[in-house]
Amino acid sequence: MGDRIRITDVAPRDGLQNERGIVPTSEKARLIEAIARTGVDEVEVTSFVSPKWIPQLGDAAEVCGLIAPTKPEGVVYSALVPNEKGMERLLEVNAAAERGLGRRVIDKVSVFTAASETFSRRNTNASIQESITRFDPVVRMSRESKLALRGYVSCAIACPFEGPIEPEAVSEVAFRLADMGIEEIDIGDTIGAGTRDSTRRMLEAVLAKWAGERVDGSTLTLHLHDTFGRAAECVRAGLEIGIRSFDGSVAGIGGCPYASTPGNPAPGNVATELLVQIAEREGYATKVDHRLIEDASGVAQTIIASASARGGSA
Repeated sequence: MGDRIRITDVAPRDGLQNERGIVPTSEKARLIEAIARTGVDEVEVTSFVSPKWIPQLGDAAEVCGLIAPTKPEGVVYSALVPNEKGMERLLEVNAAAERGLGRRVIDKVSVFTAASETFSRRNTNASIQESITRFDPVVRMSRESKLALRGYVSCAIACPFEGPIEPEAVSEVAFRLADMGIEEIDIGDTIGAGTRDSTRRMLEAVLAKWAGERVDGSTLTLHLHDTFGRAAECVRAGLEIGIRSFDGSVAGIGGCPYASTPGNPAPGNVATELLVQIAEREGYATKVDHRLIEDASGVAQTIIASASARGGSA
C-alpha cells in the first residue's frame, strides 16, 4: 500500500439532515458509535444550526451527550456551526463533557460557505462575503478553545441555480478561508455534477492558488455526491492530483435536495465503503475495517428505512 488516505464520515450530519422522517436521538448516537468503530479518521456528528431551519438536527446537544462517554481514542468528532450562536452551543456541549468526563466531545468545528452567490443566499440568507464575515468570531473562539477548523466550499463544480461554476471562483473562496486561519478546506460537489475532468480542473485551480503553500493534498478535502453515478471517477481524479483526504457517508445516505425531485430523492454522498474500495484498489491505505464499515452501513440503512416508514416532514 502507498500513501494513507484520510476519511471523514459525514453520514450523521449531511446524511441525516434532509431526511423527512424523524430519526430518534438514540438512533443517531447508535449510528455515530457504529461509524466510529470502523477506523475512519473523523465523524461529523451533528450541526448546531437553528432547529427552525433544520429540525432533523435540533437535538445536537442531546446527541453529543449520548456519544461523549463512548468516544474512541484517536477518532476526531466534528460538528458544523453556522455562526457565533451555534459556536456558543458547541462550547457548552464541550464544557459539559469536560465536567462529567474530563475531556471534550467535539474536536473540530466546521463552517460553510459556497462558490455560488445565489446558492449562498438561498442556503444561508447571506452573500459569500457576509457568510465569511460571520466566521470571524467562530475562528476566534475555536482558537481560544484549541479546536481545529474546517471550512466547506459548496457548489464547487456547479450550482443548481447558476449552472457551471468557474474553477477560479472556487479557488478564490478557498483562499479567503485559508487566509483567515481555517486549516482544512473541504471542497464540495454539492449536486454531484462533477466529472473526472471538471473535478481535476477545479482542484488544479485551487492548488495553483497557493503554489504548494499552506494548502496541499493533505489539507484539502474532497466532498462528493454520487447523484449521476460519477463519484468514483471523481475520487480517482482527486487521488491522481494528490488529494489525500475525502468525505464519505456510510450507505451513501444524504441525497442533495436541490438534485432531487418529488418522490425521487437523488443518490447521496459517495458511500464510505465505496470510497475505501477505490482508494485501496488504487494502491492507497486506509485504517477502515471492511467488516465494520459494512456493519455501520447496515445500521444507516435500517435507520433510514425506519425514518421513511414513519414518514412526514422532520
